[in-house]
Amino acid sequence: MSDSGRSGPAGRVAVERLTAYSGTDLDDLCEATESAIAEGGGFGWIKVPPRQVLENYWKGVLLIPERQLVAGRLDGVIAGSVQLARAPRNNEAQAFAGTVSAAFVAPWARGRGIGHAIVTEIEVLARELGLVVLNLDLRDTQRAAIRLYESLGYRRWGTHPCYAEVERRVVPGHYYYKRLDEPASAGPANEG
Repeated sequence: MSDSGRSGPAGRVAVERLTAYSGTDLDDLCEATESAIAEGGGFGWIKVPPRQVLENYWKGVLLIPERQLVAGRLDGVIAGSVQLARAPRNNEAQAFAGTVSAAFVAPWARGRGIGHAIVTEIEVLARELGLVVLNLDLRDTQRAAIRLYESLGYRRWGTHPCYAEVERRVVPGHYYYKRLDEPASAGPANEG
């Protein structure tokens, strides 16, 4: 477990690799997910699904051997998360790369560095697992996430003009990667 060590009036931010839920973790995670979906940042969901669907989803995440979950906490309450997916064992050609997915921070916890902290922890975890590249994709409407990933050195390599449909409008999506074996670069990392 890592801890950003932030404290004060903005609240204490910590990140944790979750392998099991304890206490109110599952409920906190579902509530944070619901609020993120309602605000348009629900990592694929457009409408808030029934609570049982969310609970089943989050329970299932922990059952997938190739998937790791990192949660961001604000004053001990889960306020966001990100997942790292590795290629299945039969895909040796892509075993060097991972996919960052399902990242979100609840609206009530934004602006406190949780997104930065959970993505940074996923990168640490990826390096520990021997991954060299991280891939991800984002809807064009996810402007804060785009700024975050670009500020962390992710490079846009392509855009899909018909990536998703949000509120009856087709929106583009952007594809990113980051090499974990390269030194951090200064300046914008957008090659798109």
